[in-house]
Amino acid sequence: MTVLVTGGAGYIGSHTVRALREQGNDVVVVDSLEYGHSEAVFDAPLVVGDIADGALVQRVVDEHAVDAVVHFAAYKAAGESMEVPERYFENNVARSAEFFAALVATGIRRVVFSSTCAVYGTPRTLPVDETHPTGPESPYGESKRIVEQMLRWFDECHDLRSVSLRYFNAAGASADGRIGEDNPHPLNLVPLAMQAALGQVPVLTINGTDYPTPDGTTIRDYIHVDDLATAHVRALGYLGRGGDTTVVNVGTGRGASTREVVEGAKRVSGVEFATKDGPRRPGDPTEVYADNRRARALLGWEPRYDLDGILESAWAWHSSHPKGYASPNS
Repeated sequence: MTVLVTGGAGYIGSHTVRALREQGNDVVVVDSLEYGHSEAVFDAPLVVGDIADGALVQRVVDEHAVDAVVHFAAYKAAGESMEVPERYFENNVARSAEFFAALVATGIRRVVFSSTCAVYGTPRTLPVDETHPTGPESPYGESKRIVEQMLRWFDECHDLRSVSLRYFNAAGASADGRIGEDNPHPLNLVPLAMQAALGQVPVLTINGTDYPTPDGTTIRDYIHVDDLATAHVRALGYLGRGGDTTVVNVGTGRGASTREVVEGAKRVSGVEFATKDGPRRPGDPTEVYADNRRARALLGWEPRYDLDGILESAWAWHSSHPKGYASPNS
């Protein structure tokens, strides 16, 4: 099988490119490189361009005899989306619509979509399963929900079948330390903790310490990026067997508090870095973790890494790539 991966030079995309190739698939990447890194795809074919460029999509599909697509290309900062919602709807929604239309014109009929647990908003019940009502609390989450609905209608109208994978908190790096999360200004806890351990930030702020949880901090479901990559491979297999359009949670089913993650980062790095308590961030749910039974039953998928494994792999990457892919030993 030949798979087109949009956003394949990004964090989760590059790990998925690698997982697909390890399973014997051919891969071609389309990425604008606005946030991606060409080094992350190694020798996989990389086309630098816009997914909304129908002529480019047609050319890539024809030249590489593409069979299926994994669609990552999107902006993903929920906080930023509250400041410039138009940027998220134009990029994540409008460009995806143009892209799907181009795929239909080329004859592609299988798509795995990078969605998010942010479509749920603050959960009413835990763990969160796929029947839980959606209620995004940011334009980012809303943009993902719209694309999920768009894909449902593209299936109804054009037989473009899809799996939307609703990720929980992606973290970690490849087991061999060759690829990881290269973002000089991360917003997520794990890379921020790694920067603190490396002395790249003077103090790590813990946002909110008065939540109704055992230690007062938020609880999240951290999922290893390699486990996410495997879920994409399994979702393509499901579609290849004739599977119907659906949505699937991808999480461990276990929650970890912010303080647990911070203490774990100190333990694996061996650095007692400074922290300070800060205010809650607007829109942060108290506790979110997945019910992943559908992923296990439908995709034959299960997570392999626990929180320590995630943090150990993250530290291996960040400590050996303190400047990201620009580090001398990259």
